[in-house]
Amino acid sequence: MRNTTTPHDPPQPHVTLTGVTKRFVSVSGGELHALGPIDLALQRGEFFSVVGPSGCGKSTLLELLAGLTPCSEGSIVFEGQAVVGRVPDGIGVVFQEDASFAWLTVRRNIAFGLRHLGVDQQEIEARTRQALAFTGLTGFADAYPSQLSGGMRQRVCIARTLVLQPRLILLDEPFGALDEQTRLLMGDEVLRLWRETGATVLLITHSLDEATMLSGRVGVMSARPGQFIDIIETGWPRDRDSRIATLPEFGAVTARLWDLLREESIKAMRQADPGTAATSGMPSAGR
Repeated sequence: MRNTTTPHDPPQPHVTLTGVTKRFVSVSGGELHALGPIDLALQRGEFFSVVGPSGCGKSTLLELLAGLTPCSEGSIVFEGQAVVGRVPDGIGVVFQEDASFAWLTVRRNIAFGLRHLGVDQQEIEARTRQALAFTGLTGFADAYPSQLSGGMRQRVCIARTLVLQPRLILLDEPFGALDEQTRLLMGDEVLRLWRETGATVLLITHSLDEATMLSGRVGVMSARPGQFIDIIETGWPRDRDSRIATLPEFGAVTARLWDLLREESIKAMRQADPGTAATSGMPSAGR
């Protein structure tokens, strides 16, 4: 058969979600339609963020992508393989909660996953050294998490993910517990790591500023059942950092996101409390 591929054919998506839907059994025994249908294609090496009102299913979407929970309907394909029932090789996840092990040093925290996988000791040591240097933690390799700041502990969690050399990194509100200044600095670190690793990144966040600063595209979700109502392209260069927050265009993007989210946030509040008659307010840190 003749090969019909040409140099002008678009690249195949790194990740594809088709008709992805999630339903749960509610506390009353009925069915709760939490998410979907979702259709999305992520290109290799892009930085994509998801924002949405409280309870719209943002974190459920990440769990589906990671293979931590199955879809009720639809399919997810990562590097040509269906994501079904387990976390695929090549996917790393960083959660909001501090997931460092208090009884292990920074070095041993970072190496934990490699040891679990049975990687050769010499390879473990080499990768751990690289991850320590990459995240600026070399001088703290023998410290324990209790001796570190919140931002540094989160860097340990990021390093523990990076050491596995994931090609898709899923971030679930990893900076939600940090102050605004630390969030900006951590955002700069994530952008640097993203550029240097070439990984595809999907970030779940409730911060419109964070989504705007970090992303090439931002997906805006509706109230439950969560669906994408729009995907906004930010237009930033790949070598961006937190200084773009001073640009007039930055405010225009965040304003556009809030314009889309405002009505959906009101709907979400009414879903949580049908008596709510709110007509304004910023979105809360929703899951």
